[in-house]
Amino acid sequence: MKNENIYLGSHVGLSAPDFYLGSVKEALSYGANTFMFYTGAPQNSFRKPLSELKIQEGRKLIHESGIDESKLIVHAPYIINAANFSRPDLYEMSINTIVSELRRTAGFGAKILVLHPGSHVGMGAENGIVALAKALDLAFSTDGTDVKIAIETMSGKGHEIGITFEQVRAIIDKCEHKDRLGVCLDTCHINDAGYDIKNDLDGVIELFDKVIGLDRLLVVHVNDTKNPIGAHKDRHENIGYGYLGFDVLNRVVHHPRLEGIPMILETPYINEKAPYKQEIEMLRSGIYKDNWRD
Repeated sequence: MKNENIYLGSHVGLSAPDFYLGSVKEALSYGANTFMFYTGAPQNSFRKPLSELKIQEGRKLIHESGIDESKLIVHAPYIINAANFSRPDLYEMSINTIVSELRRTAGFGAKILVLHPGSHVGMGAENGIVALAKALDLAFSTDGTDVKIAIETMSGKGHEIGITFEQVRAIIDKCEHKDRLGVCLDTCHINDAGYDIKNDLDGVIELFDKVIGLDRLLVVHVNDTKNPIGAHKDRHENIGYGYLGFDVLNRVVHHPRLEGIPMILETPYINEKAPYKQEIEMLRSGIYKDNWRD
């Protein structure tokens, strides 16, 4: 039986002139009932004041449209790397940015901030895990919000941490503020990290539950992948055009054990146009359209 309690959306922009109001309109144009956004450019820490971002107008439209605000997702900028002690200045900057993003997330009325766990930069995964857990505790002790951080599962390129479920569990275990931590499961990343969701989705979900706990799963990034299992490359592909394929990702979206969890698409643009309306329609209906990108 298919899971009909589906919260399905995509990444959306946050740009002038409508800013957050524009984000909501973009999501609605895709037929989405959830979405994810950055509170500024993902490549830097420059941020416009919340007062300039038409947040109240956006929230009004959210409420009018019947979207559950608790299912909306903010993604932290990529510049954060709190998994490495070797550069104290960058480590402190990362902590300060996490605090700022937690507060900005709360300012939008959202409750979940997705964070890449970062790179140990040659210090070893164990040291990276310790560094990140300490940074998270420092951030949670000063941010003054109830926003949760969802640690994103990573593909294993370079010196990333958070590649295995056990590493993610270790981050949570070493953090004092465990109640503020959850997980973002990325289908492309876990395939590229070596988890065989193509042939054993139920087994991977059961393993996640055993190691981390499905109660901590706050977000799923639904992405096809250009790479076979275990490639450690992290290259997203459009739904149905990658190694995983439509049937596998459709099973993820409709899986009864993932009911009620926000599902977010981060698939590539096609000829500079977002593919999300078509992908959401196919995944929501469970019906794939051949050659839909043509």
